[in-house]
Amino acid sequence: MSVVYRGESSAGRIVSAAFPGQDRAKHMGELKRGDEHWEVFLEIQPDSDVGAGAVRGRLHFASGERRRTTSWIFLEWSEREIQDRFGEFSAVELWHFVAALDG
Repeated sequence: MSVVYRGESSAGRIVSAAFPGQDRAKHMGELKRGDEHWEVFLEIQPDSDVGAGAVRGRLHFASGERRRTTSWIFLEWSEREIQDRFGEFSAVELWHFVAALDG
Protein backbone atom coordinates (compact mmCIF):
# COMPACT_ATOMS: atom_id res chain seq x y z
CA MET A 1 0.00 0.00 0.00
CA SER A 2 1.35 3.40 -0.91
CA VAL A 3 0.39 6.95 -1.65
CA VAL A 4 2.16 9.30 -4.00
CA TYR A 5 1.59 12.98 -3.26
CA ARG A 6 1.94 15.54 -5.99
CA GLY A 7 1.37 19.26 -5.85
CA GLU A 8 0.23 19.67 -9.43
CA SER A 9 -3.08 21.14 -10.45
CA SER A 10 -5.82 19.05 -12.00
CA ALA A 11 -5.92 21.55 -14.89
CA GLY A 12 -4.94 19.77 -18.06
CA ARG A 13 -5.28 16.30 -16.52
CA ILE A 14 -7.55 13.91 -18.37
CA VAL A 15 -10.13 12.49 -16.01
CA SER A 16 -12.54 9.89 -17.37
CA ALA A 17 -15.62 11.42 -15.74
CA ALA A 18 -16.03 14.86 -14.24
CA PHE A 19 -17.02 15.37 -10.62
CA PRO A 20 -18.65 18.38 -8.96
CA GLY A 21 -16.00 20.90 -7.97
CA GLN A 22 -13.37 19.55 -10.35
CA ASP A 23 -12.56 23.06 -11.56
CA ARG A 24 -11.51 23.98 -7.99
CA ALA A 25 -9.67 20.70 -7.25
CA LYS A 26 -5.96 19.93 -7.21
CA HIS A 27 -4.56 16.50 -7.93
CA MET A 28 -2.78 15.48 -4.74
CA GLY A 29 -1.59 12.00 -5.63
CA GLU A 30 -2.57 8.40 -6.12
CA LEU A 31 -3.43 5.66 -3.66
CA LYS A 32 -2.30 2.18 -4.72
CA ARG A 33 -2.92 -1.19 -3.10
CA GLY A 34 -2.45 -4.25 -5.27
CA ASP A 35 -4.47 -3.76 -8.46
CA GLU A 36 -6.64 -1.08 -6.88
CA HIS A 37 -5.76 2.58 -7.30
CA TRP A 38 -7.52 5.88 -6.67
CA GLU A 39 -6.57 9.36 -7.81
CA VAL A 40 -6.89 11.81 -4.90
CA PHE A 41 -8.08 15.38 -5.43
CA LEU A 42 -8.43 18.19 -2.90
CA GLU A 43 -11.20 20.68 -3.63
CA ILE A 44 -10.93 24.07 -1.94
CA GLN A 45 -13.40 26.93 -2.09
CA PRO A 46 -14.00 30.20 -0.22
CA ASP A 47 -16.40 30.11 2.73
CA SER A 48 -17.64 33.66 3.29
CA ASP A 49 -20.13 32.43 5.92
CA VAL A 50 -17.20 31.95 8.31
CA GLY A 51 -15.38 35.15 7.45
CA ALA A 52 -13.36 36.95 4.84
CA GLY A 53 -10.50 34.77 3.67
CA ALA A 54 -11.83 31.52 5.14
CA VAL A 55 -11.71 28.44 2.91
CA ARG A 56 -13.14 24.95 3.17
CA GLY A 57 -12.01 21.72 1.57
CA ARG A 58 -13.08 18.19 0.77
CA LEU A 59 -11.53 15.13 -0.84
CA HIS A 60 -12.50 13.44 -4.08
CA PHE A 61 -11.33 9.93 -4.91
CA ALA A 62 -11.51 8.81 -8.55
CA SER A 63 -10.89 5.37 -10.03
CA GLY A 64 -12.03 4.98 -13.62
CA GLU A 65 -15.73 5.90 -13.58
CA ARG A 66 -16.03 5.44 -9.79
CA ARG A 67 -16.13 8.56 -7.62
CA ARG A 68 -16.15 9.03 -3.85
CA THR A 69 -16.39 12.43 -2.11
CA THR A 70 -16.09 13.40 1.54
CA SER A 71 -18.14 16.12 3.15
CA TRP A 72 -16.41 19.46 3.83
CA ILE A 73 -13.82 18.18 6.31
CA PHE A 74 -11.39 21.12 6.26
CA LEU A 75 -12.00 24.70 7.38
CA GLU A 76 -9.02 27.05 7.58
CA TRP A 77 -7.98 30.64 6.88
CA SER A 78 -5.86 29.79 3.83
CA GLU A 79 -5.54 27.26 1.04
CA ARG A 80 -1.99 26.54 2.22
CA GLU A 81 -3.26 25.53 5.68
CA ILE A 82 -5.72 23.09 4.11
CA GLN A 83 -2.97 21.58 1.98
CA ASP A 84 -0.79 21.25 5.08
CA ARG A 85 -3.63 19.52 6.95
CA PHE A 86 -4.13 17.15 4.00
CA GLY A 87 -0.43 16.29 4.19
CA GLU A 88 -0.94 15.05 7.75
CA PHE A 89 -3.09 12.14 6.52
CA SER A 90 -1.31 8.83 6.05
CA ALA A 91 -2.09 6.47 3.18
CA VAL A 92 -3.89 4.21 5.66
CA GLU A 93 -6.14 7.07 6.75
CA LEU A 94 -6.94 7.94 3.13
CA TRP A 95 -7.83 4.29 2.45
CA HIS A 96 -10.19 4.48 5.45
CA PHE A 97 -11.98 7.39 3.74
CA VAL A 98 -12.34 5.37 0.52
CA ALA A 99 -13.74 2.38 2.44
CA ALA A 100 -16.12 4.52 4.52
CA LEU A 101 -17.47 6.25 1.41
CA ASP A 102 -18.21 2.93 -0.34
CA GLY A 103 -21.84 2.33 -0.64
